[in-house]
Amino acid sequence: MLKMHSQINSYQNNNRVKVIEIKNITKSFDKEIILKDVSLCVNKGEFVSIVGPSGSGKSTLFNIIASLIEVDKGEVKVSSDIGYMQQKDLLMPWKTVLNNVVLPLDLKGENKKQSRLEAKKYIEIMGLKGYENKYPYELSGGMKQRASFLRTFLSSSEIMLLDEPFGALDSITKGNMQKWILKMKDVLKRTILFITHDIEEAVLLSDRIYVLGSKPGKIKEEFNIEFLKEDKIKREFSKELLEYKNKIIELL
Repeated sequence: MLKMHSQINSYQNNNRVKVIEIKNITKSFDKEIILKDVSLCVNKGEFVSIVGPSGSGKSTLFNIIASLIEVDKGEVKVSSDIGYMQQKDLLMPWKTVLNNVVLPLDLKGENKKQSRLEAKKYIEIMGLKGYENKYPYELSGGMKQRASFLRTFLSSSEIMLLDEPFGALDSITKGNMQKWILKMKDVLKRTILFITHDIEEAVLLSDRIYVLGSKPGKIKEEFNIEFLKEDKIKREFSKELLEYKNKIIELL
Protein backbone atom coordinates (compact mmCIF):
# COMPACT_ATOMS: atom_id res chain seq x y z
CA MET A 1 0.00 0.00 0.00
CA LEU A 2 1.43 3.37 -1.04
CA LYS A 3 0.35 6.74 0.29
CA MET A 4 -0.17 9.54 -2.16
CA HIS A 5 1.05 13.14 -2.41
CA SER A 6 -2.49 14.47 -2.21
CA GLN A 7 -5.08 11.91 -1.19
CA ILE A 8 -8.61 13.00 -2.01
CA ASN A 9 -12.08 11.61 -2.30
CA SER A 10 -13.10 10.34 -5.73
CA TYR A 11 -14.48 13.32 -7.56
CA GLN A 12 -16.98 13.72 -10.37
CA ASN A 13 -16.17 15.41 -13.66
CA ASN A 14 -18.18 15.20 -16.88
CA ASN A 15 -20.17 12.27 -15.44
CA ARG A 16 -16.99 10.28 -14.77
CA VAL A 17 -15.32 9.69 -11.42
CA LYS A 18 -11.62 10.54 -11.57
CA VAL A 19 -9.30 8.50 -9.35
CA ILE A 20 -6.00 9.93 -10.67
CA GLU A 21 -5.43 13.44 -11.96
CA ILE A 22 -2.03 14.83 -12.93
CA LYS A 23 -1.73 18.49 -13.86
CA ASN A 24 1.28 20.02 -15.61
CA ILE A 25 3.97 18.09 -13.74
CA THR A 26 7.66 18.56 -14.49
CA LYS A 27 10.53 16.44 -13.17
CA SER A 28 14.30 16.78 -13.65
CA PHE A 29 17.30 14.71 -12.58
CA ASP A 30 20.75 16.35 -12.53
CA LYS A 31 19.40 19.31 -14.51
CA GLU A 32 18.06 17.03 -17.27
CA ILE A 33 14.30 17.45 -17.75
CA ILE A 34 12.72 13.98 -17.80
CA LEU A 35 9.04 14.98 -17.79
CA LYS A 36 7.70 18.37 -18.86
CA ASP A 37 4.17 19.73 -18.38
CA VAL A 38 2.60 16.26 -18.29
CA SER A 39 -1.15 16.11 -17.64
CA LEU A 40 -3.40 13.06 -17.62
CA CYS A 41 -6.31 11.53 -15.75
CA VAL A 42 -7.68 8.07 -15.03
CA ASN A 43 -11.36 7.44 -14.37
CA LYS A 44 -12.72 4.82 -12.00
CA GLY A 45 -12.85 1.37 -13.57
CA GLU A 46 -10.76 2.28 -16.61
CA PHE A 47 -7.81 0.47 -18.12
CA VAL A 48 -5.47 3.24 -19.28
CA SER A 49 -2.09 2.62 -20.92
CA ILE A 50 0.97 4.82 -21.34
CA VAL A 51 3.21 4.02 -24.32
CA GLY A 52 6.46 5.66 -25.25
CA PRO A 53 10.08 4.93 -26.16
CA SER A 54 12.75 4.03 -23.62
CA GLY A 55 13.86 7.10 -21.72
CA SER A 56 10.56 8.94 -22.09
CA GLY A 57 9.96 8.95 -18.34
CA LYS A 58 7.19 6.34 -18.06
CA SER A 59 8.58 4.66 -14.94
CA THR A 60 9.48 8.07 -13.47
CA LEU A 61 5.84 9.04 -13.90
CA PHE A 62 4.72 5.92 -12.03
CA ASN A 63 7.20 6.61 -9.24
CA ILE A 64 5.73 10.10 -8.92
CA ILE A 65 2.16 8.78 -8.76
CA ALA A 66 3.28 6.26 -6.13
CA SER A 67 4.92 9.02 -4.02
CA LEU A 68 8.36 7.46 -4.38
CA ILE A 69 9.76 10.70 -5.80
CA GLU A 70 8.59 14.33 -5.72
CA VAL A 71 7.72 16.52 -8.69
CA ASP A 72 9.56 19.78 -9.36
CA LYS A 73 6.25 21.44 -10.13
CA GLY A 74 2.67 20.51 -10.89
CA GLU A 75 -0.03 18.62 -9.02
CA VAL A 76 -0.81 14.95 -8.42
CA LYS A 77 -4.19 13.90 -7.01
CA VAL A 78 -5.48 10.38 -6.31
CA SER A 79 -8.51 8.98 -4.56
CA SER A 80 -7.14 5.92 -2.74
CA ASP A 81 -4.10 3.85 -1.83
CA ILE A 82 -2.26 2.38 -4.80
CA GLY A 83 -0.80 -1.03 -5.55
CA TYR A 84 2.38 -0.79 -7.65
CA MET A 85 3.62 -3.78 -9.66
CA GLN A 86 7.08 -2.99 -10.98
CA GLN A 87 8.85 -4.53 -13.98
CA LYS A 88 10.52 -7.28 -11.96
CA ASP A 89 8.28 -9.61 -9.99
CA LEU A 90 10.14 -8.78 -6.71
CA LEU A 91 8.90 -11.97 -5.06
CA MET A 92 10.89 -12.92 -1.96
CA PRO A 93 12.76 -16.14 -2.90
CA TRP A 94 12.63 -17.49 0.67
CA LYS A 95 8.86 -17.09 0.98
CA THR A 96 6.12 -19.30 -0.44
CA VAL A 97 3.59 -17.90 -2.90
CA LEU A 98 1.04 -17.50 -0.10
CA ASN A 99 3.47 -15.69 2.18
CA ASN A 100 4.61 -13.50 -0.72
CA VAL A 101 1.15 -12.34 -1.71
CA VAL A 102 0.10 -11.46 1.85
CA LEU A 103 3.28 -9.46 2.51
CA PRO A 104 1.53 -6.05 2.14
CA LEU A 105 -1.10 -7.14 4.66
CA ASP A 106 1.56 -8.38 7.08
CA LEU A 107 3.39 -5.06 6.78
CA LYS A 108 0.15 -3.24 7.62
CA GLY A 109 -0.08 -5.32 10.80
CA GLU A 110 -3.27 -7.11 9.83
CA ASN A 111 -4.27 -10.38 11.48
CA LYS A 112 -2.11 -13.06 9.84
CA LYS A 113 -4.72 -15.80 9.94
CA GLN A 114 -7.38 -13.54 8.47
CA SER A 115 -5.09 -12.16 5.76
CA ARG A 116 -4.18 -15.66 4.62
CA LEU A 117 -7.82 -16.67 4.47
CA GLU A 118 -8.48 -13.55 2.39
CA ALA A 119 -5.59 -14.35 0.03
CA LYS A 120 -6.71 -17.95 -0.45
CA LYS A 121 -10.05 -16.74 -1.83
CA TYR A 122 -8.23 -14.98 -4.65
CA ILE A 123 -5.54 -17.63 -5.19
CA GLU A 124 -8.14 -19.87 -6.81
CA ILE A 125 -9.70 -17.02 -8.81
CA MET A 126 -6.29 -16.11 -10.23
CA GLY A 127 -5.38 -19.65 -11.23
CA LEU A 128 -2.78 -20.14 -8.49
CA LYS A 129 -4.51 -22.96 -6.63
CA GLY A 130 -1.99 -25.70 -5.90
CA TYR A 131 0.90 -23.24 -6.01
CA GLU A 132 0.36 -21.52 -2.66
CA ASN A 133 3.13 -23.52 -0.96
CA LYS A 134 5.57 -23.32 -3.88
CA TYR A 135 8.60 -21.03 -3.90
CA PRO A 136 9.29 -18.51 -6.69
CA TYR A 137 12.04 -20.65 -8.26
CA GLU A 138 9.44 -23.37 -8.82
CA LEU A 139 7.14 -21.09 -10.84
CA SER A 140 7.00 -20.28 -14.54
CA GLY A 141 7.28 -16.66 -15.64
CA GLY A 142 3.52 -16.41 -16.06
CA MET A 143 2.82 -17.84 -12.62
CA LYS A 144 5.30 -15.42 -11.03
CA GLN A 145 3.43 -12.54 -12.66
CA ARG A 146 0.10 -13.86 -11.38
CA ALA A 147 1.51 -13.99 -7.86
CA SER A 148 2.90 -10.46 -8.21
CA PHE A 149 -0.45 -9.26 -9.54
CA LEU A 150 -2.28 -10.79 -6.58
CA ARG A 151 0.12 -9.14 -4.13
CA THR A 152 -0.46 -5.81 -5.88
CA PHE A 153 -4.22 -6.35 -5.79
CA LEU A 154 -4.19 -7.10 -2.06
CA SER A 155 -2.15 -3.95 -1.38
CA SER A 156 -4.61 -1.61 -3.12
CA SER A 157 -8.16 -0.52 -2.46
CA GLU A 158 -8.91 0.79 -5.96
CA ILE A 159 -5.94 1.60 -8.21
CA MET A 160 -3.20 -0.63 -9.63
CA LEU A 161 -0.07 0.63 -11.40
CA LEU A 162 1.40 -2.06 -13.66
CA ASP A 163 4.83 -1.28 -15.13
CA GLU A 164 5.47 -3.55 -18.14
CA PRO A 165 4.29 -6.66 -16.29
CA PHE A 166 4.55 -8.91 -19.36
CA GLY A 167 7.65 -7.42 -20.98
CA ALA A 168 9.97 -10.31 -20.09
CA LEU A 169 7.57 -13.12 -21.09
CA ASP A 170 7.72 -15.16 -24.29
CA SER A 171 5.06 -14.35 -26.89
CA ILE A 172 2.79 -17.32 -26.11
CA THR A 173 2.83 -16.72 -22.35
CA LYS A 174 2.39 -13.00 -22.94
CA GLY A 175 -0.72 -13.60 -25.05
CA ASN A 176 -2.17 -15.87 -22.37
CA MET A 177 -1.45 -13.28 -19.67
CA GLN A 178 -3.13 -10.53 -21.69
CA LYS A 179 -6.32 -12.60 -21.86
CA TRP A 180 -5.96 -13.41 -18.17
CA ILE A 181 -5.59 -9.79 -17.06
CA LEU A 182 -8.71 -8.74 -18.97
CA LYS A 183 -10.64 -11.45 -17.15
CA MET A 184 -9.14 -10.48 -13.78
CA LYS A 185 -9.97 -6.81 -14.25
CA ASP A 186 -13.63 -7.66 -14.84
CA VAL A 187 -13.73 -9.99 -11.83
CA LEU A 188 -11.78 -7.80 -9.39
CA LYS A 189 -13.21 -4.38 -10.34
CA ARG A 190 -9.95 -2.45 -10.18
CA THR A 191 -8.76 0.64 -12.03
CA ILE A 192 -5.51 -0.05 -13.93
CA LEU A 193 -2.83 2.32 -15.20
CA PHE A 194 -0.46 0.31 -17.40
CA ILE A 195 2.97 0.95 -18.95
CA THR A 196 4.03 -0.94 -22.05
CA HIS A 197 6.40 -0.69 -25.03
CA ASP A 198 4.08 -3.00 -26.96
CA ILE A 199 1.64 -0.85 -28.95
CA GLU A 200 -0.55 -3.81 -29.95
CA GLU A 201 -0.80 -4.80 -26.29
CA ALA A 202 -1.89 -1.28 -25.37
CA VAL A 203 -4.63 -1.21 -28.01
CA LEU A 204 -5.80 -4.71 -27.09
CA LEU A 205 -6.17 -3.98 -23.38
CA SER A 206 -6.98 -0.30 -23.04
CA ASP A 207 -9.95 2.02 -22.83
CA ARG A 208 -7.61 4.96 -23.44
CA ILE A 209 -3.94 5.36 -24.39
CA TYR A 210 -1.56 8.23 -23.68
CA VAL A 211 1.43 8.49 -26.03
CA LEU A 212 4.50 9.89 -24.29
CA GLY A 213 7.26 11.49 -26.34
CA SER A 214 10.84 11.69 -25.09
CA LYS A 215 13.61 14.14 -24.23
CA PRO A 216 11.76 15.53 -22.41
CA GLY A 217 8.75 13.29 -21.85
CA LYS A 218 5.56 15.05 -22.93
CA ILE A 219 2.08 13.79 -23.78
CA LYS A 220 1.89 13.81 -27.57
CA GLU A 221 -1.59 12.36 -28.00
CA GLU A 222 -4.48 10.67 -26.22
CA PHE A 223 -6.52 7.94 -27.92
CA ASN A 224 -9.96 6.72 -26.88
CA ILE A 225 -10.17 3.06 -27.90
CA GLU A 226 -13.90 2.59 -28.40
CA PHE A 227 -14.17 -0.44 -30.68
CA LEU A 228 -15.09 -3.84 -29.20
CA LYS A 229 -14.98 -2.30 -25.74
CA GLU A 230 -17.18 -5.02 -24.23
CA ASP A 231 -15.15 -7.89 -25.71
CA LYS A 232 -11.59 -6.64 -26.01
CA ILE A 233 -10.00 -9.98 -26.76
CA LYS A 234 -11.69 -9.87 -30.19
CA ARG A 235 -9.58 -6.82 -31.00
CA GLU A 236 -6.52 -9.03 -31.43
CA PHE A 237 -6.73 -9.57 -35.21
CA SER A 238 -8.90 -6.60 -36.12
CA LYS A 239 -8.09 -3.98 -38.75
CA GLU A 240 -8.89 -1.28 -36.17
CA LEU A 241 -6.04 -2.49 -33.95
CA LEU A 242 -3.60 -2.16 -36.84
CA GLU A 243 -4.95 1.31 -37.67
CA TYR A 244 -4.39 2.50 -34.09
CA LYS A 245 -0.97 0.86 -34.05
CA ASN A 246 0.08 2.73 -37.19
CA LYS A 247 -1.20 6.05 -35.83
CA ILE A 248 0.81 5.60 -32.62
CA ILE A 249 3.96 4.50 -34.48
CA GLU A 250 3.78 7.70 -36.53
CA LEU A 251 3.83 9.73 -33.30
CA LEU A 252 6.90 7.90 -31.98
